Amino acid sequence: MTEARLEIQQAWWAMEGLGDGEKEWTMEEKFEKIAEAGFTGIVGFVPASSEAEQWRKLLDRYRFSFGALAFPWNRQDLSAVAKQAKEFGAQYINAQVMDAYVIGAEAERLLNDLVMETREQEVPLYVETHRGRVTQDLHRTIDYVNAIPDLRLTIDLSHYIVAGEINGDIEKVDPYFDILLKRTSCLHARVSNGEQIQIDIGPNGVHPMVKHFMRWWTSAFKYWLEQAKPGESLPVLPELGPPDYAITTQPYLRSSREVSNRWEQASVLKQLLQQAWQRAKSAKF
Repeated sequence: MTEARLEIQQAWWAMEGLGDGEKEWTMEEKFEKIAEAGFTGIVGFVPASSEAEQWRKLLDRYRFSFGALAFPWNRQDLSAVAKQAKEFGAQYINAQVMDAYVIGAEAERLLNDLVMETREQEVPLYVETHRGRVTQDLHRTIDYVNAIPDLRLTIDLSHYIVAGEINGDIEKVDPYFDILLKRTSCLHARVSNGEQIQIDIGPNGVHPMVKHFMRWWTSAFKYWLEQAKPGESLPVLPELGPPDYAITTQPYLRSSREVSNRWEQASVLKQLLQQAWQRAKSAKF
């Protein structure tokens, strides 16, 4: 019997601008770098028809899985993406549901519609905990989770750390996060310090916020393992965006340099995710 496993993917968005010196890696080079670094898949938009064949060849060459992104405003939006994702062979859909001004009962109806749509199309849907979306607020997202039993989440707690400016008395947020972590079906790894959405955590994850994120990620993995069936995989990924997510030396200049090495930091986060996974697996349920 095959045991449940962790699948560490890479965000295609996070590869934007990466390269050697001033030269950005080509599409083929990015695939090669992702494979060499030990990632097993890519998350991005379903490729346009003009690029689909090239994408499929590269995904097959490296035996990569693929997670599809969606930014739906309504059920019709998601229906179109779900059809494309299923045809392309996507493992799941990661949705940032628009937008932050849809709240309360209206938001619950929208999320219910999206869950029903992807259930009918037989494509897993994971709604990302993200600022500027229906999930803008930690407390309202908890309400949605409590109201919709089948709502599964892509966990990215960096958004709630920075949105709530959580940088002191941090354990106070644990019981609120715990409600969301029990719905984990995917996880995006990024560390916030409560003031900035994406920070450099050092070569070995030495930033003091890392221990808190490791605690939350380990809990997410434990909850997922408790529910997982043999052979299932949990997709996770470092998601380190280019500027303006990445901090730069002179943000008002297009030529400004990033203060962090995004590619090296992705490797650090990958190692931390693997450590959190091993901690979760060794925990007694």
